[in-house]
Amino acid sequence: MVFLNHGSFGACPKNVLQAQQSHRNSVEARPVRFYCHGIFEGLDRSRRAIASLVGGKPEDFVFLNNATTAVATVLDNIARGVGLAEAKPLGPGDEILVNTLEYPACLNNIERLAERTGATIIRAEIPWVMQDAEHTPGSIYEQIIARISNRTRLCLLSLIASPTGMVMPARRLIAELRRRGVATLLDAAHGPGAIDLDLDTLGAEFTTSNCHKWLCTPKGAAFLHVRPEHQPRFRPLCLSNHANAPEGAKGRSRFNLEFDYMGTDDVTARLTIADAIDLVPKAANRDWPGIITHNRDLALAARDCVLERLGTTKPASDEMVGPLACVPLPEVEPERLARLAARPTRYNDALQDALLERHSIQIPVWTSGRTRCLRLSAQVYNTIEQYRYLAEAVAEELDRESKL
Repeated sequence: MVFLNHGSFGACPKNVLQAQQSHRNSVEARPVRFYCHGIFEGLDRSRRAIASLVGGKPEDFVFLNNATTAVATVLDNIARGVGLAEAKPLGPGDEILVNTLEYPACLNNIERLAERTGATIIRAEIPWVMQDAEHTPGSIYEQIIARISNRTRLCLLSLIASPTGMVMPARRLIAELRRRGVATLLDAAHGPGAIDLDLDTLGAEFTTSNCHKWLCTPKGAAFLHVRPEHQPRFRPLCLSNHANAPEGAKGRSRFNLEFDYMGTDDVTARLTIADAIDLVPKAANRDWPGIITHNRDLALAARDCVLERLGTTKPASDEMVGPLACVPLPEVEPERLARLAARPTRYNDALQDALLERHSIQIPVWTSGRTRCLRLSAQVYNTIEQYRYLAEAVAEELDRESKL
């Protein structure tokens, strides 16, 4: 298997999986001790570790099973006005700003929020690939800011856009949104371990990230960072026994207490965040800055290799590339595109099936309008030779498609 899709679900090193199993053994050996007080000690250890990597204070982090759940949790609080200017609940006449590069699951939750509150969704239309130009941080900034009005109260923004892998100008956007009184929910699903990240300087009201992607933790570990001023009214979707506990119970804030225990669950992936931050560099034989630099350099080289073989051009400037890169495929006439799209597939495009079945390559192929793209991931276990092999395999499959 030539695995070029780390960005979707990550890949967990053996030493990290061994650490998780050690946590599981401890839970099962003394379950009452764990769920009554050991869980809090373990999660505090992960809090300290993630804060040391991405900034912020440990007590401002809580953990959930994935970033989509965290987004849904934030939106439930947003509906009640938590995090919004004047703490006024979201309602008719209010606007929620998104853009067309956002992750579909997050947009689904935004749609539900709009239905629930009567707010209006405003979309900044950002094509995956522009005609005769490339995306730049400045062009993305202008397209999003142009859609703000005096009714905008919330903006959902990705740190790295999932479909294209573009690193968004988040710091500049969040600063301007804050200046205009707009709250930001930053979806940093691709965040720690992918690019340098400092939550203190980004300044979003709410930030979430999946740890199973670039931090390489086991699946089921995500963090949610909430600014301190919003925490007193911020609640989880599921209320446990601790919802009735007084502030300071078990030596922690209600915010930490409620999220740390939301009923009996396997939280060992969240406990393993601290282990992954320590152990992944040992498996990779380089520190976290070295991993981030290596992966970006490899993603750029891989992108250029495949672009050259296919004869297409880069959709975004180099400064918008992290460990992911988008490679547009040559355009085809609408009639053939329709025939290609009608083929059965286990994924989003039958080309992905063909690359897997005939070439043992796992890589996503996505379509937006007439644009079809590969999204390359680069992790330390990948090599440039794998992308050269990909380039030839894609060229072969496109030639096969041309005869359909």
